[in-house]
Amino acid sequence: MEWIRNIALWLWNNMEFRFVLDAAWKLALAVLLSGIIGFEREHSHRPAGFRTHILVAVGSALVMLTSVYLAKKYAGELSLDVTRMSAQVVSGIGFLGAGTILREGFSVKGLTTAASLWAVSCIGIAIGAGFVTGAVVATLVIYLTLNSLKKVIVRGNAGKALFIEVKDLAEQVPRISSLIKRTGTVLHSMEILYDNESKLRKKKDTATIKALIFPKTDDALKVIITTLQNDENVVDVYID
Repeated sequence: MEWIRNIALWLWNNMEFRFVLDAAWKLALAVLLSGIIGFEREHSHRPAGFRTHILVAVGSALVMLTSVYLAKKYAGELSLDVTRMSAQVVSGIGFLGAGTILREGFSVKGLTTAASLWAVSCIGIAIGAGFVTGAVVATLVIYLTLNSLKKVIVRGNAGKALFIEVKDLAEQVPRISSLIKRTGTVLHSMEILYDNESKLRKKKDTATIKALIFPKTDDALKVIITTLQNDENVVDVYID
């Protein structure tokens, strides 16, 4: 068994091997932390989800690890700035974030996902640089911001998600918008839901509209619901 011990000692004293082990667990950590954020985005049906966030974080971590590796390998031979490559990641992630900003229905969406991609790239850089504590704390803060804080803000402002199944989408959208505003209710956003997102969608020839509203009073909300229920072009109304 002495030869096994000698091999183990040789490997442990080999700086190249120790760096590979260090890089391996850091890349695995990047997958875990970015996967947490990516899962939340995937669950919210955002353009960039689980796999995209993991790829961004792992790539960013690898860039930082490569910078550190080159700095150690050519120490004394070349003057290398370990922050140069990571700086390009932070600035270059913008093109990917821009691709997640889309116009869905009647609202522009994807800004939050673009920001989460940029944040995930920073987490990857932090892990690659060895700042694990900062990466873990940042992941927790980002996840809470994306998930829990969104619910707190909506509840704090008495926001209501109004789902409306209509027959004639083009005609009903302006009518519904006008109705909501006439009651003094703030219309935050309006969008068309996909089939797998819709809680209604009872018929194939209908479309479901989701409107996030902030009614000033309960009476205003009752007026909106009652008016919609009495509309012959409205199949069903559901409020969350």
